[in-house]
Amino acid sequence: MNKVKPVCRIAKAFAPATVANVGCGFDIMGFAIEGIGDEVEIELLESNAESIVIMKGPYGQLIPSDWAMNTASVAAQAYLNYVGQSDIKCKLTLYKNLPLGSGMGSSAASSVAAIKAMNQIFNQFLTDVECLPFVMEAERIACGAAHADNVAPSLLGGFVLVQSYQPLHVCQVNFSSTWYVVVCHPNTILRTSDSRSVVPQQVSLRKAIQQSANSAGLILALINRDKALMQQCVHDELAEPKRRTLIPNFFQIEKSILAADGFNCNISGSGPSIFSFCETLPQAETISSIMQSGFLEVGLQSETYISPLLAKGAHVISYE
Repeated sequence: MNKVKPVCRIAKAFAPATVANVGCGFDIMGFAIEGIGDEVEIELLESNAESIVIMKGPYGQLIPSDWAMNTASVAAQAYLNYVGQSDIKCKLTLYKNLPLGSGMGSSAASSVAAIKAMNQIFNQFLTDVECLPFVMEAERIACGAAHADNVAPSLLGGFVLVQSYQPLHVCQVNFSSTWYVVVCHPNTILRTSDSRSVVPQQVSLRKAIQQSANSAGLILALINRDKALMQQCVHDELAEPKRRTLIPNFFQIEKSILAADGFNCNISGSGPSIFSFCETLPQAETISSIMQSGFLEVGLQSETYISPLLAKGAHVISYE
């Protein structure tokens, strides 16, 4: 490929947090959350400079600033390599607003914001879908596996299904919704690698069949706005039966949510965050209080986020 020339010097972008897995959609489903995410500003430097990463925000000091290890800079460099500009030097400023090990796609949001900014510098040379391999490579650095169930919804927005990894094929599930989602993050860290270590490597045929049925039913429930079907199908047969034991007071919180006519209580990503679908904003506020009270029972403060189920994906904030 011939070199692609940059058209601006600075660009800044935002990428939202996400919920991945969505119960029965282990490694294949995810959706964006409104109101919280990471921001990245990229500035092209003179050729005699060195690329640097500057960390800001409430969680900035917890992230490596090494250009070869930071998920945002890894994604940015992968993009530069692709457009034939591997020698371009950059100053990348990451405003890290998402906590680490939260189960809300923290590493994904950083890399997606970086790619969105970098693609703007090159005049949107690639489509969002074409940018996915670069942010998936950053996910490999973060957690050892190139998953798309966080990066795809963060980049594209809405509710996303990863239909295939080889070859990569993702699609947005189109439906109209007035539903909300509540995501609650307890102030504790659960490493993705630890959470993945408890997932069984083999499952029975019966569980595989039920998982397939649940996944199909979940999509139908979203399209048809069918609460009863959603409650039946959001259950996971693969990861959550083991992972639930890693979430403090999970079973009591779930019991309280269901007693309040909540849709569900499931793990967001690999945890420790949890989420629940709701029909109305008042119900979402009630579920939010239940979650926070449940974590307080075991001595954990928490933050909750209420979002429309269909939230906007990554977008450019400014460029010059």
